[in-house]
Order: sequence, then structure tokens, then C-alpha cells
Amino acid sequence: MGPPPAAGGLLAALRRGDLAGARELRLLGGPEGRLAEVPPEILGLADTLEFLDLGHNDLAALPGWFGRLHRLRVLFCSGNRFARLPPVLGDCAALSQVGFRGSGLVEVPGEALPPALRWLTLTDNRIAALPDALGARPLLQKLMLAGNRLRALPENLAGAESLELLRIAANGFEALPAGLAALPRLAWLSWAGNPFEDRAAPAPNAAPPVAWSDLAPGPLLGEGASGRVMRATWRREGAERPVALKLFKGAMTSDGLPAREMAACLTAGAHPHLTGGLGRLVDHPEGTQGLLMPLLPEGWRVLAGPPSLESCSRDVYDPALRLTREAALRLLRGVAAGAAHLHARGFGHGDLYGHNVLWDGTRGEAVLSDFGAASALVPGPEGAVLQRLDVRAFGILAEELRGLAPLADPALDALVQACTGPDPAARPSMAEVLRALDAVAEEARPA
Repeated sequence: MGPPPAAGGLLAALRRGDLAGARELRLLGGPEGRLAEVPPEILGLADTLEFLDLGHNDLAALPGWFGRLHRLRVLFCSGNRFARLPPVLGDCAALSQVGFRGSGLVEVPGEALPPALRWLTLTDNRIAALPDALGARPLLQKLMLAGNRLRALPENLAGAESLELLRIAANGFEALPAGLAALPRLAWLSWAGNPFEDRAAPAPNAAPPVAWSDLAPGPLLGEGASGRVMRATWRREGAERPVALKLFKGAMTSDGLPAREMAACLTAGAHPHLTGGLGRLVDHPEGTQGLLMPLLPEGWRVLAGPPSLESCSRDVYDPALRLTREAALRLLRGVAAGAAHLHARGFGHGDLYGHNVLWDGTRGEAVLSDFGAASALVPGPEGAVLQRLDVRAFGILAEELRGLAPLADPALDALVQACTGPDPAARPSMAEVLRALDAVAEEARPA
């Protein structure tokens, strides 16, 4: 098959030399056709090309000349048919972000990992083992491995001191990999859907199945990597209730399994600072999985945008956003209260970020949302350490808000430092964080 029309137009332009000097190139496959090989004309952009997306084609290999793309920083090849991560990637000196999601990967050779690797996405493949070279990439910050066949990680990954976000959900781990939770910078971890987590998961709260025929979908409220959230009307027992409906995009998200997300949300139960769940969707005409949630008040919005290619593991805030001290403290307290409740119910959140905080935009009323990375806490000391990963994430959020609000305060500074310290076991619990925030707020009140 030939390339799809859009890609075909770009290829023609590439061959004519019209794209000389281009820094970005997207050649995406589609229903009309897919690429079977990487166009050699791309090499003509070697001195400028920094971003290349070859997703959803029929590629099974990369050409030997690929390593000559010496300025390439970002490569996406998701949805292709690579059985092996191409070793030539290791020759790309500037390559820092690599994405091969859902590409049929079985093997990851150590030489395929570029020296500047910072962000690696291998979600939804068939990988059973990873090379020791992965732990020898000092810049590695984000590692997405959900939906594979892993039962172990390289031992030296426990020394990956820059690693901040890790997804190992829906694999075959019988135990949490040794040393993982003790990584000094790790703040966002998902481990749901592994045998050791299945044994720890509490029984979900009973929730009514919600038939698609009882819903009247409305406008889109928001969209993320795992699904779309829309307003809907729920007709039940002769009454109508406005609700939010999350429709999942597939059987595997970048964080893990939709079923695990729904179980965590429903088990957490109702709380004023969590989005909560009302029921699971059933009988969707296309078999789509969905979760019904309470509808937030009109005008509520996300606190931040998700990380960019440049920021990697840090949210992107509106440069014009400013909060009062009172609003910032109220917002932080709400997030801490929601996370503490979730911990008490036996789950870690795993994705405590500004882009998963919804707030009123003025006073600081807020809820913690998106349970896609939520995972059941294992019992004992190990579970307590896993909770402290959310605490570090909370400390990073507090640091970010200190740049948006007048929050100079020795007690708050000390709390942020304690939350983000390198030893997870030395960090406070989320319940202790909540008490500390109450003390800060009380001290700030006028006499």
C-alpha cells in the first residue's frame, strides 16, 4: 500500500526539496495506506531534523543510515510492527525521547538505547526482559513499561537516580522489584495489575452498572491519553442527573488497565476532594469501557497542562496564572486530604500532578482526579514507602505553586523539603502533611 494522502503530500514535498531545513516531520499511516520503509529522503534533513513521528505504519526496521540523524531528539514509531527495538537508535547521539507503543516488540537490545535517553515509552508490547544498559542511562527520567510480560527489571535500575516516573502496571511481577521504591527522585509509579498487586487489592465498593441506554451524552469536557470525559445526563428511577462520563480509548492506557482505574476510583468512595465514581458503564454499542462520575461545578478547570516534550516530567502552567496565598493553601490542603483518604482506603495515586487537579479557578477549592495509575498498596513497611512516592509528588506540586503564589513561610518550606527528600522512608505520611498544612494555615490567620 502507498502512503496516506497527507503523508504522500509530505513525501512529494520532501523529494522536491521543499522541506529543506525542517525541524519536525510527521509521516503517520492511516486507513488509506502505510509506509513499508523509511523514506531515504529523510536523511537530507540530517542537519536540522529534531522531531520525527513515523507512527501507525508497517515499518519493521530502520535503515542503517538512521544514526546519521545527529540532531534528532524525539522519535515516535508507535503502532508499527517492530519485533526488535532497532539497534541503530543507539547511534543517534542527541536522541532523548523514544516511543514504540503497541509495536509488537519482543526484544530490547542494550545497544538500541541511545546515550542521551531521557524518556522511553514501550507500553503495550510483548517484552519479557530488559537489558542492563537501561540502568546505565544517567539521564533517564520517564520509563513507560505498562502492558508487557516483564517479571523482573534490571538490577542496576535501582541505581537510576534521575528516574522520576515509572509505569510497570499489567506485567507479571510477583513482587515489587527490589530497591525500586527507594529511588531518591521517583514520584510517579503505577504497579496495578501485577500478581503481587492483585493479592493486595481490596474488594471494590458495590456500584451500580450504568446502561448506555440510560445515558444521554453531551459535550466534551476534557481529553487525556487514556480517555475522553464528557458531560452526560443519567436517567435513573424516573429522575435525571447531570454527570461526567469517562470513555476509555482502549484496553491498555499508558498507566495501565482501565478496569483497575475504575476499581480504585469506586473503592475510594465519596470524598469532597476526590472526583469519585458512581458506576461502571455497560452495554456500550462498541464495547467501550466507561466510568460515571459526579459532575463538578461549572467553571472548574485543570490546574496545569501535562508535561511537554521539553519539560519531560514537569507540568506546564499558564504563565499568566497567579494564586493568592489563601487559595494556594486551600488547594494544597484539598489535594493532600484527597490523597490521604485514598491511602487510608488502600491505594496509592501514582499520578499526583497539577494536570490531575481540578479546581474552581479562584478560591482554591479542588479535587484530585484521574485514577489511571492508582495501585493497591502492599501491606507492611513496603506499602508505607510506596505511599511516600505520592508525598514526593505532592512536594513537587507545592514547589510549583510557590512560584505562582506568595507562599514564603519557614514552616511550609520545611514541609516541602521533608516531602521531597531523597529518602522515601524519611518523608512524612500524607496524613502528617495534612496536619502540617492545617498548622501553616492556622498560623497565617489574623489574630
